[in-house]
Amino acid sequence: MAIAGVVVVGLVVGGFWVLRPDSSDAPREAAPPKPSSVAPAPPAGDDVAARAKAIAGKLADVDLVGQMLMPFVYGDAADQVSDATRQLNVARDGVGTPSEIVKKYRLGGVILIRRSNDDPTAPTNPASNVGSPDQVRAFTSGLQKTAQGLPAGVPLMVGVDQEHGTVTRIREGVTRLPAAMAFGAADDVSLTEKAAAVSGSELRTLGIDVDFAPDADVIGGPGNTVIGSRSYGSDPAAVGKQVAATVRGYESVGVATAMKHFPGHGHTDVDSHEALPVLTQTKATLEQEDLAPFKAGIEAGSEIVMSGHLSVPALDPEFPASLSHKILTDLLRGELGFTGMVVTDGLDMKALTDKYGPAEVAVRAILAGNDLLLQPPDVGAAQQGLLAALKSGRLSRERAVEAVTRVLTVKLRSRPAAQPMSTLASATNRAAVDAVAAKAVTLFRGKCDGPLIAGPVTITGGASEARVALKSALQRQGVRIGTGGDSIHLAGYLDTAADLRLATVTVATDVPYILASAKSPTLLATYGNVDASMSALAAVLTGRARPEGRSPVPVTGLPRSACE
Repeated sequence: MAIAGVVVVGLVVGGFWVLRPDSSDAPREAAPPKPSSVAPAPPAGDDVAARAKAIAGKLADVDLVGQMLMPFVYGDAADQVSDATRQLNVARDGVGTPSEIVKKYRLGGVILIRRSNDDPTAPTNPASNVGSPDQVRAFTSGLQKTAQGLPAGVPLMVGVDQEHGTVTRIREGVTRLPAAMAFGAADDVSLTEKAAAVSGSELRTLGIDVDFAPDADVIGGPGNTVIGSRSYGSDPAAVGKQVAATVRGYESVGVATAMKHFPGHGHTDVDSHEALPVLTQTKATLEQEDLAPFKAGIEAGSEIVMSGHLSVPALDPEFPASLSHKILTDLLRGELGFTGMVVTDGLDMKALTDKYGPAEVAVRAILAGNDLLLQPPDVGAAQQGLLAALKSGRLSRERAVEAVTRVLTVKLRSRPAAQPMSTLASATNRAAVDAVAAKAVTLFRGKCDGPLIAGPVTITGGASEARVALKSALQRQGVRIGTGGDSIHLAGYLDTAADLRLATVTVATDVPYILASAKSPTLLATYGNVDASMSALAAVLTGRARPEGRSPVPVTGLPRSACE
């Protein structure tokens, strides 16, 4: 491999590519003049950062730019795709397969996406490149093989939004966690850390090294449907504890965490996928309510922060956070002391695309302080825009090297070996999640002890997977499913007050706000509809367990827990 005049040989050491220089007399690019002000470099004593900087400094411009790009690619295999998929890739990128796209743009990373209509982030998910665990593992392995042949000679960064709850990309054959709000209700950082380690270890097994999680947003109320149960709750200190525990869990098993959406998407009712949200808080309020969880996550060792497409006039009246030097460099790096990698939220969101073209937004994002560009809507335009900015001097080479150094530092950190595929959804992993789900179930109205239903029971509402899981769990505990007895209504993420039924028991399987309008004598929340949550619910319904959860958000007219 050649890196700007240096021939290198890639060696696999501990599962990572390491570069070994060879002699070469090929000319190198002249070093550009040093700009007057750049963001802080990685700590001088960090050997990994020093090695990353040495690699980045020798990359040709096209390879430097490629390391700053993480797009979505059509197809669920690196080299073999359907004719329809090939046509989509050719129309967008001029080549047909994911591997060819990685080669063409010298990509530093790829994001995995699963499109689902019950996902609040669905508007900017173009398609799915995620299926079974075997498919994901083969796909990531194939892409890494392609990356080995690129001049940079470093691994590809493979990322995914595996927040759990409504934003869960990989759903088949893995251990499913309830939404973040369930962890807030359980309020047990030890259990949070264990569950995060379970999720992270399974992602590592599938060849994924970055999870765009946790969501560090402090939820401001029921109007924020895009964040909703993705938040751990409404109390900044409590959210900070959960964020820190999640970071520790993921990072302990070798998955880099990307806290989002900086400086906080919780106090708005506008979805940045559709328009630019405006945060009206003062700087003092932002520091107390929104920034606190990010500070906690930084202290816990999160390697990445995701910038949000959010207008924050108190911090920058001109540019949204994701394009703001004041917010990403002066505040995040200067005031909060963050030295890791900053990644944009998806650049294909209307919050930005309504105003900026794909080339311009790419350049502005890097100049503001982002190091990696997620889901550029036009990869070729982003690449050419950055190359032109480097050539003209608008983007200094030093700033580009700095950004890529941070990207490479995340890639090259020593990480534990991945677990075998046989550990996916193991009994041990499921038990860790079961403990959280059990502790999260919250009673808002009704009796705290003894059975809450008498069979036979009917189950209505909710997602089909939730109904099936609850039915199975109740049957395992001897409850007959049928008509003539009690009724259980599951109220999900997309439901409104108009969807409620007068049931014996109404259960919020996502945010609990809807329970303020429910008339049932018994009101419960699980904050998730996965198997673990439905099994925990069945145990409470049959009196085999007492509801231990406490709502992490206020619900009008109801206590945080009827059992306190």
